[in-house]
Amino acid sequence: MVFYFKDILFRSCDVMTMTHSLLTAMMLAPQAKMFRSGLLQSQRRSRSIFLQVNSSWFSNTELSYVNQGEATLHGALGILQQQDGWQTETYQGKGELVLSTVLPRLGKVFRMETVLDVPVDQLFYELFEKLEQMPEWNPALSRVKILQRIGKNTLLSHEITAQCPGNLIGQRDFVSVRHCWKKETTVYLVGTATHSEFMPMQKGQVRAESGLSCIVLQPLEGDGHQTRFTWLLSMDLKGWIPKSIINRVLPQSQVDFIRHLRRHLSTTAHP
Repeated sequence: MVFYFKDILFRSCDVMTMTHSLLTAMMLAPQAKMFRSGLLQSQRRSRSIFLQVNSSWFSNTELSYVNQGEATLHGALGILQQQDGWQTETYQGKGELVLSTVLPRLGKVFRMETVLDVPVDQLFYELFEKLEQMPEWNPALSRVKILQRIGKNTLLSHEITAQCPGNLIGQRDFVSVRHCWKKETTVYLVGTATHSEFMPMQKGQVRAESGLSCIVLQPLEGDGHQTRFTWLLSMDLKGWIPKSIINRVLPQSQVDFIRHLRRHLSTTAHP
């Protein structure tokens, strides 16, 4: 969610802070529709290896949400395997490295890599199970609401960014399908935009979209109390913001999100 993100507790009204809030919403951009469509067609030809629910328990609509999450995961796995074509966007002293590449249909995709001093299960708990509590440690969000749970691994969520007068982006809202998958000791959290009868377009709200979001949580080799954190992100903020500005802001915004998360984790006991 969509999927499930130390000195960032201040509320800034510039583009970077508002963009940072958008990073917590994991949705599908229009340019990714062909990407998603191809993946869904592939899934229809054979039973998905990721599906962890009994299809007889759910409606066709609910299963379509699961399929959306699986399709996003399938595409992300392919991107994660690509070793060539990445260039460095930014590197911070805490070890936050952000790379980028340009892919067909998705456009520019950012890849963040860092290590967090907490185990995988704690991060999963914070970023997926406690999704509605995210605004408590991320002031750029005003509200996150789980609209529907579909089994243990898929949910629909609605997010609203915090108002920040004078900024260039304005308030946004999102409707996302979020899906998690575990392979051995690695956890994948993906999110993509969707439509839901529970939350139609809101009057006066602009609905931004993320083309692809996938967070990978992997225990650091030799130390299960640390987690290698990898985050793929492609997004469309909507509105009249030049892409050149978005492409400068997004890498730093990913770093800012991690700083928020680090501070929160440092004051949070493991459940």
